[in-house]
Amino acid sequence: MILLSSLLDDAGNRLRFQLELEFVQCLANPNYLNFLAQRGYFKDKAFVNYLKYLLYWKEPEYAKYLKYPQCLHMLELLQYEHFRKELVNAQCAKFIDEQQILHWQHYSRKRMRLQQALAEQQQQNNTSGK
Repeated sequence: MILLSSLLDDAGNRLRFQLELEFVQCLANPNYLNFLAQRGYFKDKAFVNYLKYLLYWKEPEYAKYLKYPQCLHMLELLQYEHFRKELVNAQCAKFIDEQQILHWQHYSRKRMRLQQALAEQQQQNNTSGK
């Protein structure tokens, strides 16, 4: 495993960190995965090995820098040949995209309800404490 502090010591390693961070986050985009699959990247053993190498991003020390954590799930799925083969199909990418949107909508609604309930509870506590 690569230690983050040693990775960020010099400019070359900082650039590598930034490039790998950006690439890993691109994996959250099913349309980009479809693009890679249609161009044969997932058939290239070196590229598949690179995807395996990138699994270090699952470590909390690195994952905290990710803006799109669903990329880690995609990175995990890309370890499976069957998943990589299915991504050639645009319908597969569209389905994944739709599922991500549904998940985000559900999460947003659930978070809104939790925030409303917390606000109501705080308001009740403030009125009963007076």
